[in-house]
Amino acid sequence: MPELPEELRRAHLIGIGGAGMSGIARILLARGAFVSGSDAKESRALLSLRAQGAELFVGQSASNLSALSEPPSAVVVSTAIKETNPELAAARAAGIPVLHRAQALAGLMAGHRVACIAGTHGKTSTTSMLTVALQHCRLDPSFAIGGDLNESGANAHHGEGGLFVAEADESDGSFLTYSPSVAVVTNVEPDHLDHHGTAEAYTKVFSDFVGRIEPGGLLIVCGDDEGAEALGDEAEKRGLRVQRYGREVGGVDDVRITSYEPLPDGGIVRIALRGEPVDVRVAVPGEHMALNAVAALLAGLELGAPVPGLVAGLAAFGGVRRRFEFKGRAGDVRVYDDYAHHPTEVAAQLRAVRTAAGSGRVVVVFQPHLYSRTKTFSAEFAAALSLADEVVVLDVYGAREEPEPGVTGALIADQVTAPVHYEPAFDVAAPLAAGLAKPGDLVVTMGAGDVTQLGPEILAELDKR
Repeated sequence: MPELPEELRRAHLIGIGGAGMSGIARILLARGAFVSGSDAKESRALLSLRAQGAELFVGQSASNLSALSEPPSAVVVSTAIKETNPELAAARAAGIPVLHRAQALAGLMAGHRVACIAGTHGKTSTTSMLTVALQHCRLDPSFAIGGDLNESGANAHHGEGGLFVAEADESDGSFLTYSPSVAVVTNVEPDHLDHHGTAEAYTKVFSDFVGRIEPGGLLIVCGDDEGAEALGDEAEKRGLRVQRYGREVGGVDDVRITSYEPLPDGGIVRIALRGEPVDVRVAVPGEHMALNAVAALLAGLELGAPVPGLVAGLAAFGGVRRRFEFKGRAGDVRVYDDYAHHPTEVAAQLRAVRTAAGSGRVVVVFQPHLYSRTKTFSAEFAAALSLADEVVVLDVYGAREEPEPGVTGALIADQVTAPVHYEPAFDVAAPLAAGLAKPGDLVVTMGAGDVTQLGPEILAELDKR
């Protein structure tokens, strides 16, 4: 086991229940660190970490730090933690080192061969596919993912295999802390402009990320995506080794997708790999998921895993929580939940949902995420949502942002061409969606906010019928 960095041996994580922070905590605990932390409310993540030995506080206060038997060797924060946070302020006043969560994760990567999965869309799914495929090859990688694997229910794990697979988050530029030997970029499309400011600045951060690949390492990009393809071209000019995948690629080392067959429960993608046809079964629907599987296959090959084991592992991949997650069936209506929160993601997922729905209709309940994203992409969201048969648009989930005058869910709903209902009252959404659904239909709740809570409520409303 690589030696734990000194500053992480007694780590206190503020916001420890979050997807990224709880994953770091899991790995720290597995590697023998004393872990403490706090979050605003009790959660499944806190219950799990407490059972593993973490000392946790519900509520954030300077007194949490003084309540510990020894001062922490470092306090770990994410970008979401403001300088006014009482625990962060107390740590700075006491001279305790403060690390961004990406710095902590980079410390845990030391001594491993690292694969980082980046891109505007598909990071979590691709990272998860690669992890499961490597596990199927009995390589036991360490991993840190922005979602829970359906296979294990975990978002992170300390493995003994010498490999580390991580989702690399570009939203705040923190992935520039990592130095992978294998990097995947699924796509590059403007997003998170609240942080980066301009599309050009957003693109540049990916270029900077590619510059951090270890000498002799590999960049894997989707050749069908304009932004990723341009990034690959730039990387080659800088002397980096690049491999592309997609329908439109044709280089000597590229991997071309020759066909995709959609199935009700997934699909089969055929690729030309080293001149030989290889069929990859994917148990999640949508050609975008097939692309993610091919990216995972190539990363796994670069890490030394065999083709048969990787293909078998990808076929066994059961998905990720909140990525087209089946919530239940009532009255011959199926209900799913999905994290899509960018227009491209929404469109790709609704095309996949259409295949899964068969002869039934698609009813989508969409919650916009962030005022800045809603304002910038309202027309694109409306066009994507118009792929459904019935659309319910909720009000904006602001998350870290303050409301903007005139920016509501109506900004999107007014431009949707399918039958649409703008419903600002959250408690009305479940009965509304259930009332729209007919036998054989598929309902999907969609967005990055608390819309995920509606699935069970919709099922309950359907049961009443």
